[in-house]
Amino acid sequence: MNRREFLLAAASAAALPALSFSGRLFAAPTNSPRFLFVFLRGGYDCNNFLVPYSSDFYYESRPTIAIAKPSANNPNATIPLDANWGLNPVVRDSIYPLWQKKQIAFIPFAGTDDLSRSHFETQDSIERGEPLNAGGNFRSGFLARLSSQLTGIPAIAFTNSLPLSFQGASKDIPNISLKGNTKANFDERQSAILAGMYKNTSLASAAADGLSLRTTVSMDLQNEMIAASRGAPNATGFAQETQRIAALMRDQYRLGFVDVGGWDTHVNQGNVTGGLANNLRNLCDGLAAYAAALGKEWDNTVVVVVSEFGRTFRENGDRGTDHGHGTVHWVLGGKVNGGRMAGEQVAVTQQNLLQNRDYQVLNNYRDVYSGLLARVWGLRGNQVQAIFPQAKPRDLQLV
Repeated sequence: MNRREFLLAAASAAALPALSFSGRLFAAPTNSPRFLFVFLRGGYDCNNFLVPYSSDFYYESRPTIAIAKPSANNPNATIPLDANWGLNPVVRDSIYPLWQKKQIAFIPFAGTDDLSRSHFETQDSIERGEPLNAGGNFRSGFLARLSSQLTGIPAIAFTNSLPLSFQGASKDIPNISLKGNTKANFDERQSAILAGMYKNTSLASAAADGLSLRTTVSMDLQNEMIAASRGAPNATGFAQETQRIAALMRDQYRLGFVDVGGWDTHVNQGNVTGGLANNLRNLCDGLAAYAAALGKEWDNTVVVVVSEFGRTFRENGDRGTDHGHGTVHWVLGGKVNGGRMAGEQVAVTQQNLLQNRDYQVLNNYRDVYSGLLARVWGLRGNQVQAIFPQAKPRDLQLV
């Protein structure tokens, strides 16, 4: 790295106050609850993940991309969960075992009131967690407000920049991406120079802590790569990331956020092969790896998986799906009251579609997660309202 590159990198680091790791040495109680929010950016097609296989309309609507009805003789058929719903078989070895252990629940017909079908608007709406068209602080996220209500609960975002969900907190929220970057940004000499630039300033502690954490994580990742050379089979991509996340959530942090992109499947979506199937396989391998890596602390963990919206129920002319509305949320954890479909539901028929194209939203995420977070952390009514203003908490007894 030449002098110009170093100065540019240093300037970039200085421009990211979200990389403040002051307080990172604070240790939360070992058995305190852990909560990880997984955001699928792009609007995933829930209908080819949680398959409404009892619906003839599903098969009429998807002549080329539907998942086959359950069949013991067809390995590519839907895995039945109950009389109406089943799983895409690509997650047979990852998510299905969690279902069998009753450690995952699905919430069909979930989502937000936002009908814009805009990725960015709806993502922002969900991350803010405020009533639709509400005024107030547009840089205030619901996880930031949750963090501000909790004492002694260290929070972190596993992202390159601080997500809106965590913006506006009353305390510093660190962020660090673990997406396969196994090389530290600076060597020891460069780190010393950069730390010296902030000496005797208000950013001194943040800079030193951030550089130290990056170096420590980088060393761990390099060791992991060496160990992997033994040839033992393991998941790649998101699964590697979640194992790293698990180490930090197990030992240090209790409230986390990670996002996963690539879910906008307008063309050649596929069913048990193709882009969506690959994404689902990697995602679910990662979630299973996260559960395994946490060990006994999986029993103190809740993971939620959401996306800004679902997809159109019918496939389009390009054998894909377009922006929709209602979707399926997931809740996972060792003590989750799972093995069931939670929340309000209707039959999957043409008559029950929203605007003759999408799943309805019958389970508003603000109401559902108000009830869930209240149970996880024992929050009082006024605390819940501070996190999700004007929400009507619904206790689906998920934990």
